[in-house]
Amino acid sequence: MTGQRSDARRNYRRILAVAEAEVAAHGADASQEQIARTAGVGSATVRRHFPTRRALLEAVFQKRIEVLCEHAHRLSAAEDSRTALLEWLRALVVYAVSARGFANILSYEPPTEEPSPHSCGRRIEAAGNPLLQRAIRDKAVAPHVTFHDLLTLAVGIALATEHHEDPVTQADRLFHLAVEGLSPERGIAGVPQNSGSWALATEGLPNERV
Repeated sequence: MTGQRSDARRNYRRILAVAEAEVAAHGADASQEQIARTAGVGSATVRRHFPTRRALLEAVFQKRIEVLCEHAHRLSAAEDSRTALLEWLRALVVYAVSARGFANILSYEPPTEEPSPHSCGRRIEAAGNPLLQRAIRDKAVAPHVTFHDLLTLAVGIALATEHHEDPVTQADRLFHLAVEGLSPERGIAGVPQNSGSWALATEGLPNERV
């Protein structure tokens, strides 16, 4: 039994090391079959350790998630709550655009799939939401801003810039443009609050869901 557990641990470490390289090269579309071949194990062994693609990707990104969570904890003691929030959010954006596959795992969780307690999305929210709530209490961020808004912003910027010739610089530029909308005196990024604007923009369009 001890030998079997040792083999399982070795297989896990080998699969994870190969997965990290494959995800870095191919993003969220990294082939589990290719990972199994390179690691020298069967596909069933990979799936035994990582039952879903999401579980595999979450394992790949766990170390960096820990770094982001620790960064959020340190920033919680910063004097300026808005600056602390934006510094952490920018770190999230930079990582999401530089680590292929990370934005994908944050961008969609099937509603029928119960996220694990250690899921990337849940840990990111647990780390970052206190920074947002503190900034809202200090009236440094508009009260209607939610953590889901911030996560969607980070993911959207990352996915929009990942194929740019200089993705980090472009993501940083978009980030600075976007965060102006977090200011409490500016509303939602300058978007008109009158719903009539939306009615005018959609007038004459077919009433269909895409």
